[in-house]
Amino acid sequence: MIQPRFKDAPHFRNFWEYGNGKQLIEFSGAEVSFEHFEKFSPYFHHTDEVGDEVVKNVYLTKKFHEASREIEHYIRNGVSETDSVPESVKKLFGQTQKVPEWLDYNLLKSGAELCMRSNLDSLISLRDYCLIGGYDYAYLNKPLIVTEALKKGAVKRLSETLDFWVNATRYNALEIHAKGYEFAIKTRLIHSYARLSIKKHYKNWDTESWGDPINSWDMMATYIGFSLVFLHSLQKLGNRFSMEEEQGIFHLWKYVGYLLGIPELLLPDDKKQATEYFYLWTSVQPPSDKDSVLLAHSLLDESLENPILKFEFQRKNLKYLHVCCTWFLLDDEVCKRLQIPEVPYRKLFPKSKILFNKIYDQLVSRKSRIQRGNKDQMKVLEDYLNITKNSNFH
Repeated sequence: MIQPRFKDAPHFRNFWEYGNGKQLIEFSGAEVSFEHFEKFSPYFHHTDEVGDEVVKNVYLTKKFHEASREIEHYIRNGVSETDSVPESVKKLFGQTQKVPEWLDYNLLKSGAELCMRSNLDSLISLRDYCLIGGYDYAYLNKPLIVTEALKKGAVKRLSETLDFWVNATRYNALEIHAKGYEFAIKTRLIHSYARLSIKKHYKNWDTESWGDPINSWDMMATYIGFSLVFLHSLQKLGNRFSMEEEQGIFHLWKYVGYLLGIPELLLPDDKKQATEYFYLWTSVQPPSDKDSVLLAHSLLDESLENPILKFEFQRKNLKYLHVCCTWFLLDDEVCKRLQIPEVPYRKLFPKSKILFNKIYDQLVSRKSRIQRGNKDQMKVLEDYLNITKNSNFH
């Protein structure tokens, strides 16, 4: 039986008693305890078996591009009971084509609008709080390390995350056969593919400490990053949001999680549940290790390597701004563990951002902010996709 093995460790206690964890509890009204630990802990060794079977039946029996084409056909056209396809494919698409009874399209729309309306703050939050903050959980990153994702480089990794996030958070993106739905299914199968290859090739995988590769509990934590942590970050940067937008964010990621095959029990409905679930999960994660530091630095240096900005001084400035935001959004202790560089005047940019958001909120209508945010985010994504397509970032 897995135990909350780090619950008395300094990194766990400092986070929840003094740091961002304490802020999350205040933000959400959560009541944290280990009462339900046993309900969640088995998911450390639970994985998406349906996705794994599809990969075995489709990807491992033919050439990769043929398999991808076949899966794309199912995504766009659906699968019916009478189609002559492997049973696992019927099972996967049977689940994902069935819209759950709890799904509320108005809430999906509100969630998408908040993601767009928050414009570049959304992207700052994803990068400088959700992603880099996630690197502090040493075991969570092991699949990235063993599949040598570091060698692929941060530009490529960022561009993939951005592509997924942007496409899942537009209007109607999650309708069956639409773009966000497609991204969810493909991401699910990428996870299965990676998991099977880790199990096959990586004999040193420490299942007892790290859980199964890309297990359901770690997936839950990742999606709480996209909802709870993302919202907390927007709030820190001075964005205000309505109750409906907040519920919308949780609803949107609950549905994405459902499409990805995460068990429904693990998908929180609101910030209170999300914080309580996250608390339990963090108790099995040790703090940063040397791999975490490598991942964090690879992400920070992405600004310098990325050719979107033409001049070196622009790139250095961009890195400086991301470093400032990281210090502002994460606990000092986490930043020190990840060896985030110390920089002067680091509060200036985030503080001016808060002021700007206050004024911008009052001057510009919600509708205009949504349209502008959508346009700006699409532009950033386009720049990233052009770079990864036209360069050696692969």
